[in-house]
Amino acid sequence: MTVSVGFTAVEIRELVHGYYVQPHGQKMAWLAAQGVSYVRFRDWRATVFEGDLDRRLVPREGSPMTVPSPKRTALEKARAAEAAAHAAEVAKLTERIRELEGTNDTLGKAIGLLHAMNEQEPGDAPASSDPSTS
Repeated sequence: MTVSVGFTAVEIRELVHGYYVQPHGQKMAWLAAQGVSYVRFRDWRATVFEGDLDRRLVPREGSPMTVPSPKRTALEKARAAEAAAHAAEVAKLTERIRELEGTNDTLGKAIGLLHAMNEQEPGDAPASSDPSTS
């Protein structure tokens, strides 16, 4: 049985994970807004948690390897918190990169200015060996 036509494995996985972070009572409305029926979602959920999404295999009914719904919700909330922490860290590191690039730019300009100033200075006076010129 195929999982779904028109959706990639990544899209299906993200929709299933997104479903579990929705507040209680808003999940069906969220599914409707995504344009996915509950029957289709149920197959996707089984494939993500008990089957093999990459090979599009849906597990058999009554599989002893099922994960209870409350545990799935807890896992998805932990996954969402981890993703948010990761996004915050990426934003922080991106800001640090911009800061360091700005510092690098400033230092480059300062070095260029020092080189330009060094070129404009008059050369040293030639040392004369004639004592009468002093």
